[in-house]
Amino acid sequence: MRSRTAIWFECKIQYEKTMEDGLQKKVTETYTIDALSFTEAEQRIMEEMSAYISGEFDIRDIKIAPYKEIFFCDSDNADRWYKTKLQFITIDEKTEKEKRSNVNYLVNAGSLNGAVKNIDEVMSGTMIDYVIASVAETTLMDVFEYVGKSKDDGAKPEFEE
Repeated sequence: MRSRTAIWFECKIQYEKTMEDGLQKKVTETYTIDALSFTEAEQRIMEEMSAYISGEFDIRDIKIAPYKEIFFCDSDNADRWYKTKLQFITIDEKTEKEKRSNVNYLVNAGSLNGAVKNIDEVMSGTMIDYVIASVAETTLMDVFEYVGKSKDDGAKPEFEE
């Protein structure tokens, strides 16, 4: 299990998909992408999807995702994405009352039980008291992380002094 904190955008893409029976059908799919702005998210999703889609496609919607951190699972059967809401429990020192703050995460897993197991695995390394308030499967098709270019890839810098 690994986690990644970033600014995530959910992008809806519409295109003609060839179904299993050979017919063409217009579908809309949702993807999550790591970007710094709406403009970068649009550019990156176009680059990513052009490798998978032959023909034209439309970007129907881009919005900031309701989560900042994603938990990735390396298991081969982890093919689904689950939106989870955790409640972190703290005690107010002045009033001595319990306070709960909600935080949303996206979790990669093969099943609902796998998502809960993955959350517990990641959170077991912390000292924070938490409650899993909800876990729901999303319609996300995939998540694209930003991968920077290394110095060894032969790319020349844009500006030289």
